[in-house]
Amino acid sequence: MYQALYRKYRSQTFGEMVGQKVISTTLRQAVESGKISHAYLFSGPRGTGKTSAAKIFAKAMNCPNQVDGEPCNHCDICRDITNGSLEDVIEIDAASNNGVDEIREIRDKSTYAPSRATYKVYIIDEVHMLSTGAFNALLKTLEEPTENVVFILATTELHKIPATILSRVQRFEFKSIKQGAIKEHLASILEKEGLTFDDEALTIIARRAEGGMRDALSILDQALSLSPDNHVSQAVAEEITGSIGLTALDSFVANVRNQDTTQALSNLETLFDNGKSMRRFATDLLEYFRDLLIVKAGGENSHHSPLFEENLFLEQDRLFQLIDLVTSALPEIKTGTHPKIYAEMLTIKLSETHSQMSQEIPGYLQEELDSLRREVEGLRKALKEGKVQGEVALTRKAKPAYQYKVDREKILTIMRETMENPQKSRQCLDALKATWPEILDSISPQNRALLNGSEPVLANQENAILAFNAAFNAEQVMKRSDLNDMFGNIMSSAAGFSPNIMAVPKAEFEKLRTEFARSLKSKEELEKEDREEYIPQELEFLSDVVEIED
Repeated sequence: MYQALYRKYRSQTFGEMVGQKVISTTLRQAVESGKISHAYLFSGPRGTGKTSAAKIFAKAMNCPNQVDGEPCNHCDICRDITNGSLEDVIEIDAASNNGVDEIREIRDKSTYAPSRATYKVYIIDEVHMLSTGAFNALLKTLEEPTENVVFILATTELHKIPATILSRVQRFEFKSIKQGAIKEHLASILEKEGLTFDDEALTIIARRAEGGMRDALSILDQALSLSPDNHVSQAVAEEITGSIGLTALDSFVANVRNQDTTQALSNLETLFDNGKSMRRFATDLLEYFRDLLIVKAGGENSHHSPLFEENLFLEQDRLFQLIDLVTSALPEIKTGTHPKIYAEMLTIKLSETHSQMSQEIPGYLQEELDSLRREVEGLRKALKEGKVQGEVALTRKAKPAYQYKVDREKILTIMRETMENPQKSRQCLDALKATWPEILDSISPQNRALLNGSEPVLANQENAILAFNAAFNAEQVMKRSDLNDMFGNIMSSAAGFSPNIMAVPKAEFEKLRTEFARSLKSKEELEKEDREEYIPQELEFLSDVVEIED
């Protein structure tokens, strides 16, 4: 029976693992030194070697002939673990065994000593699929581990693992494998199989795998099935992956560069008639523009065609513009009901970008530029003649400073409420000010940046006013509908009360506070203040006898 490549060439030692050097070295040294923990968590994208690493680790810690932390793969224990027949190494798929009863059974059986191996190893794949009750049952086992029992958990969705589990395991995060490493590994496998290949074909397969070695080997298997002469050609790789041929992309981009819209649309029509996905076309086109940018910036050139070299003459600014156009059109092409129409519209926009950039300046802009030139010349002349800056008449009005309209009545109402019980309000404000740094530390960095330059200036049991240095920040805070929910629990535990938050610019708050203070004063006090404003400081001693006339 034919064995799939990803099974046939599965890593059997730490040295054979591709793209995970740090993890393989750490695990190998743990075996070599005998420092084996009771629980490990392997996380990362699919097909990056998590389950393979778990089996290699299980072999290495139980192999009687291990050398430098590597299993021998020749002893009975190594062979049985590889075949999955050793009763002391148990592989469990959490997707189908995710209940409390299954985990309780594991917990009960883990108390028995291993029969043949040194360590009893439980490999739980897709552990994020466990139910809440199952996680709680597993937690008990991890809290009080049995001697010589090792749990290896594997998951593709780390965010679904409870924090109580994460704190009790050693975590290893597997990274997406680089395209170069995937390509090199595929080439070595084909050489072992005695097969030939096009270098560009392996590049297409490696790129389509998106960092997963298992996906790359599965695509290679499909390509070999389609290759009658045991040669993996570029055309076969493009057919299997649905990728757009580099030759077709070269021609399309060349037509876009030359603003030949008709020919570019003709190329697109040919691709569509050949059954190519418009979604794949847009994605591959985006990657093509990316490659052009990388090469122009001094990066490695993986393309070897005369047209690609010619397309490198595209200006960097225009390349960024083309990328923006493809990026904005990609969602419509992916999810829209008429992807071909969207792709045709994109093609027209791409080919016309240069003409849009190089067309003449509109008349109204030209008039504005002429006005600015005249203004600058007038200023230069005035400076040469030694005129004071204030005497030069400017024809343009200064842009008004940013204004944020606050709810004056609401703020004044809060001020009146604080005056009803000033002692209690002062206690609330002092408590909020004392815990404000703690509150800021408890929120996310993004929210903390939004609250930059703020401080509590007024508070009671129901409401609190935050004064901001920047009016823009105050406005953005008030637009956040989740503001009070975000602060509720934090302020309740830190400050002892949970008021509604009101954001206001600091300058505006000072004005309102002054206005409110004046409203509390009597008519005689106000008249005295107004009178004192007209009297110079050095004549203040005459304020009682001097009468101000209107």
